[in-house]
Amino acid sequence: MSSRTVDTPAVSPVVPTTVTGFSSDERSGSLSPSRAGDFKQCPLLFRFRVIDRLAERPSSAAVRGTVVHRALEQVFDVPAPRRTVEHARSLLAPALAELVEQWPEVSDLFDGPQGGEDGEDGREGGDADSSDDGAGGQSRQAWLAEAERLVGRWFELEDPTRLEPDGREVRVEHRVADDLVLRGIVDRVDVAPDGRIRIVDYKTGRAPSEAFEARALFQMKFYALLLWRTRGRVPTRVQLVYVGGRGQTLPLDVDETQLAAFERTVLQLWQAIREAAITGDWRPSPSRMCGWCDHQALCPAKGGTPPPLPPDALDRVLRPVPVEVPGTDEG
Repeated sequence: MSSRTVDTPAVSPVVPTTVTGFSSDERSGSLSPSRAGDFKQCPLLFRFRVIDRLAERPSSAAVRGTVVHRALEQVFDVPAPRRTVEHARSLLAPALAELVEQWPEVSDLFDGPQGGEDGEDGREGGDADSSDDGAGGQSRQAWLAEAERLVGRWFELEDPTRLEPDGREVRVEHRVADDLVLRGIVDRVDVAPDGRIRIVDYKTGRAPSEAFEARALFQMKFYALLLWRTRGRVPTRVQLVYVGGRGQTLPLDVDETQLAAFERTVLQLWQAIREAAITGDWRPSPSRMCGWCDHQALCPAKGGTPPPLPPDALDRVLRPVPVEVPGTDEG
């Protein structure tokens, strides 16, 4: 069942990226919610992405998520009375064109020459729980029509004329250990008149079943931890806004005790990643999520053989390269 956001945060300026001090020369690893989630889901997937740095094809679900996210970010660039569904939908085609210019391979998702001139079909920009399998084959027009439907659903869940975000697409980093920096990109930060902070994340897939809810909330606790450590104030609520399917908001209230415990969990996860890099033990963890993986042909659980482990595996973990795929939170 759809729900509607009615609280109105205070009007505040957009806050730039908050970064706690550290030297870029230090030999430190970094974790985003996506990469931490990869290791929790399947250590071998983390290895393929961070150590082997294998290429991944952009899926239409991820690309659509990225484009919708961009429109929902930009809709707040205009005064409240102009934040209409028509205006938000008008932002989709330019956002897609901008993405195609940055990643020309995105055009391959569409029918016709140059990806189709008349229509088209980011886990975490799009979503792994999207129904689209990324096979492509849609016209650009049909793809944009689906994106327009998702934008329309958002207007049923939230009213942008009653919101003045404190920050949008907020890049935030914080050092939690000598060898670890956490980083992420928060879709929206709202601040109420009494100072309460709410973190909002848009999802273009359907709301997950209870079995998959934990992964989504892991991401949100990650963001809440970063905001707490960089702003010095605990966010009181995190909220996922699912515009796929029937549309749904998934709120969670958090407190300092929960986030302190979550920080310990992240540090334990980081130690497990370091241990895997040292021992070379990157075992697969088969699940229903395997169907979305680009690397099944190399997975032992699917009868494949991974490439030889690079000798500098630990260095690659400690100096990761950002993932250049539309729809990730790697920036």
